[in-house]
Amino acid sequence: MTVYPLVFNIGPIEVTGYGIMMMAGFLMAGWVIQRQLRERGLGEAYAADVVVGAVVGGIVGAKVWYAVLYHDAGALVSRGGLVWYGGFIGGFAAVVATSWWRKVPLRLTFELCAPALAVGYALGRVGCFLVQDDYGIPTAVPWAMRFPQGLPPTTAFNLSTMFGVEIPDGTLPTEVLAVHPTQLYEVAAMMAIFWLLWRLRHHKHATVWLFGLYLVLAGIERFLVEFLRAKDDRVLGAFTVSQLTAALVVLVGAGILARYRRPDDLRIPKESTVLQPG
Repeated sequence: MTVYPLVFNIGPIEVTGYGIMMMAGFLMAGWVIQRQLRERGLGEAYAADVVVGAVVGGIVGAKVWYAVLYHDAGALVSRGGLVWYGGFIGGFAAVVATSWWRKVPLRLTFELCAPALAVGYALGRVGCFLVQDDYGIPTAVPWAMRFPQGLPPTTAFNLSTMFGVEIPDGTLPTEVLAVHPTQLYEVAAMMAIFWLLWRLRHHKHATVWLFGLYLVLAGIERFLVEFLRAKDDRVLGAFTVSQLTAALVVLVGAGILARYRRPDDLRIPKESTVLQPG
């Protein structure tokens, strides 16, 4: 199957599928946080504060991480060049700062963000598919896809020189090869994770336990999909930088699950005016 990117212009403005889905992801994440605040009888305005912080910090972090990792300063102003872990770190730092500024308990903020992160990531990966970024290695599975205008196009030359993929002898450098649509694999996996986290949002463990579960599941998902990704940052043999980061994320999540498995009574300080209803 041959797929082309979703890109169109509105006057002088270029609109991409990634931009549309990124916006949808942040809006959906905000709704998820708002819904949880409403269920807890807390002020819903805090959802907007968290989303704004995540948008700014996430985009900056994702761009900077990509530019450093690939030594590509031009990625800072391009439509591509976003690394999830960089976005996670940047967004994490911004949300922590927002939580401190609004005097909201950090554990509560993380708890609210767990399902929001999962659904936001899933929608973001739809955007990656729509611009044909972050695809996989060549394959012959029936659902394999060719991206002749991808970032970069899935030609034999690009896959070989940019990602170190072994290409069969006799393949023309300009031939567009079919690859794993790893973006869609992640969409399916993270939507399943969101469904589970949403079902467990009323758990009986301590506040922040749900965030630990998110870290474990998201880390495992990313670790596994990396085996199929077209990447050029492999270390320690077949493992990528993202896989090493994913392993660390899983360990942190497992520690949170163990530390906060018992119920607790998290009190909302009176200074947290943004959480006051109405």
